[in-house]
Amino acid sequence: MKTNFVMVAVVAIGAAASGAERLDLTWPTPNPAWAEGKSIRDFVQHAGSGDPVSGTFGGVRNGGVKFHEGLDISALVRDRRGEPVDQVMAVMAGVVRHISANPGGSGYGRYVILEHPEVSPAVYTLYAHLARIAPGLSVGGRINRSQPLGTMGHSSGATPIPVSRSHVHFEIGVMITNDFQAWYQRKKFGSHNDHGVWNGMNLMGIDPLDFFNQWRTRKINNVQDYFSNMETAVRVRIATRRTPDFVLRYPALVTKALPMGPVAGWDIQFNWTGVPFAWTPLTATDVVALPYEQPRLTEVNVELEKRQRSRSLAVNRRGSLIVGKDLEMVLQQLFGLK
Repeated sequence: MKTNFVMVAVVAIGAAASGAERLDLTWPTPNPAWAEGKSIRDFVQHAGSGDPVSGTFGGVRNGGVKFHEGLDISALVRDRRGEPVDQVMAVMAGVVRHISANPGGSGYGRYVILEHPEVSPAVYTLYAHLARIAPGLSVGGRINRSQPLGTMGHSSGATPIPVSRSHVHFEIGVMITNDFQAWYQRKKFGSHNDHGVWNGMNLMGIDPLDFFNQWRTRKINNVQDYFSNMETAVRVRIATRRTPDFVLRYPALVTKALPMGPVAGWDIQFNWTGVPFAWTPLTATDVVALPYEQPRLTEVNVELEKRQRSRSLAVNRRGSLIVGKDLEMVLQQLFGLK
């Protein structure tokens, strides 16, 4: 099907490089079903509907309008009480960045976040709803690939998870901003942020199962390949002198060298969930017609927008496409916009 674009000028960021260094990965639980190529029914925990798709990534709940930002991997072995005993393991070597040992502290329950500075871009991985966290785990500690992080469970500070639906919620993604607390306070949510920059509102996931599947079939070799192959859902231009810390933390997502003088703005490509996966710095000439710090959509992949109802990136208002609420939130966090 021909993709329908509005105001489009498609720019390829680059396919997976042949001969690129291949990443070593470990599946996060002992369940061998994914490695054996079995159905998702054999390793994905449904969210109560009986349909395993509800435990995968994307707009998979409430008729497609509720977004789920991870993969729920089911238990393989249980004890006499029905509690899972599966160990949850690090999928890559990394550094412990956050441990939340309070089961009621968030919708994630007990969870651990690793950052992976040796991959590019340096994504995080998150392991949630744990029954126990592995002894000796501490923030700043180095973690080896396959090292146990804890035991699978059903802890949650939000909607209770029945023991029968115990699982690990697993994410791979990027952190939006180091200045999250300032944005959080401006929004006046009325509750304390106990998780710093590792609050789930500051994390943007990619599809973990799609990433693992592409890696297994050698469509990609590493994280950079996966980001390079992302499809543009929307493209935004913004005139600003700010260089978001996101760019400094994920330099692999910048498409060309920064100019000798100050940056005058950015051209940013977002995937369908709102992940900003390609950044092009702009000169003063490039932004001459743009009002300062008022993001403008320059490209919308209408077919992607039609297929996904769980993320609002672009909305039609009086015949014009403008930034949707989910994309607006990401832009606020990235650039400190009001």
